[in-house]
Amino acid sequence: MRRANLCLALGMLLGVSSASSAQSLPASISLTQNVAALGALPIDPASLPPATTRNGREIFANFREGLATPQCDADATSPRWRKQFAHAPSRLGNVEDDALPLFGYVVDELRAANLPTEFALIPFVESGYRPGARNASGPAGLWQFIATTARNHRVPIEKGYDGRLSAVDSTRAAVRYLKTLHGMFAGDWQLAVMAYNAGEYRILQALRRGGMNAQNANAAKLPGLAPITYAYVEKLHALACILEQAEKEPDMMASLDRPVPILKDHTLPANTSLARWSAQNALDPARIARLNPAVTGARAGSRVLAPALIEDRSGPAPEMVASVSESATAPASSPAAATPARARAVASTSNARRHTVRNGESAWTIARRYGISVKTLLSFNNLEASAILRPGMVLRFEDVR
Repeated sequence: MRRANLCLALGMLLGVSSASSAQSLPASISLTQNVAALGALPIDPASLPPATTRNGREIFANFREGLATPQCDADATSPRWRKQFAHAPSRLGNVEDDALPLFGYVVDELRAANLPTEFALIPFVESGYRPGARNASGPAGLWQFIATTARNHRVPIEKGYDGRLSAVDSTRAAVRYLKTLHGMFAGDWQLAVMAYNAGEYRILQALRRGGMNAQNANAAKLPGLAPITYAYVEKLHALACILEQAEKEPDMMASLDRPVPILKDHTLPANTSLARWSAQNALDPARIARLNPAVTGARAGSRVLAPALIEDRSGPAPEMVASVSESATAPASSPAAATPARARAVASTSNARRHTVRNGESAWTIARRYGISVKTLLSFNNLEASAILRPGMVLRFEDVR
């Protein structure tokens, strides 16, 4: 059975490769690369490491699939709110912005709790998806909790640590609170977000005054509420419509078509600073600091939001660098032949360097470490911009320092 599986995998690998590379690579090169890669191909799917990135379009699709109201209700929006939140798609599409990874994290938490993903739009309204956002009137963090609400929902606030600024602590609390509200108001997400804004008791009172209940309520006609509470639903409607429209824009979808870190929560070890923990896990310290403004010291037990780390289950993986036969028949002037020739030349110089990819590393962190550009690193190793680096991969490059 194992031999049959191996033959099947070889056949599939060669079949796919021949269709995709026949126009650019000679058959002998493709065959040698595929056979070399097959040696590192795991037979047991369970041995594959968990993914640390995903395509941005997957995040967007996950959000769209979780909406309680999948189609935009144009009558429930206003030009004012459409204009105010028109920047949301560009924020998600900006590779330098943390909005898309954070958005993906919140969507994941809501889907896991079986809640509508309209709730993932709340941080856009509250904080612009910035974990360190503070309001002069008191609210803070991604979800803009006031201190009383935060403590009521088990968000730690103590000397040197404000859990409202923790994307992990505040999101867990927000999801618990929204789940309570969603159940309290019979699964009506509009009533739930109005209660999130105004408090559940105000919404219950408004229902009684209007002679309504959660099953037959018209959120827009509840009496006696502040204008900001009605506007809250309108803002989320506007955001949902903006993102629905963005799905029809080729440029927007192209900007999402990139690998995005999957954010997970990790426990900060005792007596370890955030910067040190980032360095130990080969993570970009600036990004980790932006994602975790609550962590300002070595507080034991702090929850850190950071890209998923792959647990090394079986020691270092074999070098996942395809070799190319020197007997390849590609012309010396072709790109296919130039890459291995260059690699062999560099290997014989004193500037040749090798780097074995570690847990959590990206092309950006590796390139930054050695003072080279990401484009140079990827092109030298014949990798696409969307390539996912796996622990154990060996990258080669010229040390320019």
